[in-house]
Amino acid sequence: QVQLAESGGGLVQAGGSLRLSCAATGTTFTLYVIGWYRQTPGNEREMVAVATSGGSTNYADSVKGRFHISRDNLKGTVSLQMDMLKPEDTGTYYCNAHYLVDRQDYWGQGTQVTVSS
Repeated sequence: QVQLAESGGGLVQAGGSLRLSCAATGTTFTLYVIGWYRQTPGNEREMVAVATSGGSTNYADSVKGRFHISRDNLKGTVSLQMDMLKPEDTGTYYCNAHYLVDRQDYWGQGTQVTVSS
């Protein structure tokens, strides 16, 4: 079973940048699609960006051109570079590992991102 540890959240002004990192341990990293999701109070968790071990990526329309996801299969890490941040990017960001064998989802503890206007 994979364990996920996130880091890098914080408070930033609109237009600024943050970088989130997630380290996965305890498993074969390449068997997972790794992604970032975010959640705000009263709303469902939504996909922000995902990356396969082969290098394919997918982004929510709201972050295209501003966010960039990258993963290092040897180190078992995934990062989310967030640029040109907007107040609507505020939320709790969760690292997700989707196991391709049985389609189970695993989540990190979440890290708070707050963008002030």
